[in-house]
Amino acid sequence: MATASSRRGPELRGPVYVDASALVKLYFPEPESDELNQTLKGRRDLLVSDLAVTEVASSLARRRREGAVESEVVARLYRTLLAHLEGDLYQRVELVPATHREAERLLLSMESARLRAADALHLALAIAGDAGAVLTYDGHLAGAARVLGLEVHP
Repeated sequence: MATASSRRGPELRGPVYVDASALVKLYFPEPESDELNQTLKGRRDLLVSDLAVTEVASSLARRRREGAVESEVVARLYRTLLAHLEGDLYQRVELVPATHREAERLLLSMESARLRAADALHLALAIAGDAGAVLTYDGHLAGAARVLGLEVHP
């Protein structure tokens, strides 16, 4: 997640919940990866859940099946992500029964948002972590986060 440049990206209100669509860009180069690295450079208030990690593993496995990346690279990226999760790079937010109940409340109460179960869980995790912002490249999740008053990037 390190970058050569010392520029910082836009200032986000923290803590910042990082969903899988953003987290994967920090480990697998994509068009938005450099900008995202700049946005997060030096932050120590990044919230990550095991749900996001599982979704990143799914994304890496799909790319391996499609031939976009070798198995050894997938294994290395996954090990690196787990090491960062166990280290001090991220703050963990856990899926507990109360998180599920909050997600269910969101699903049943947000009539204007087209929430899916995983999106509702990500929002509930952001709420549980007292996030000020959500990093996501998922349009459904971004829209629902805005409805809840969370800052969204990008």
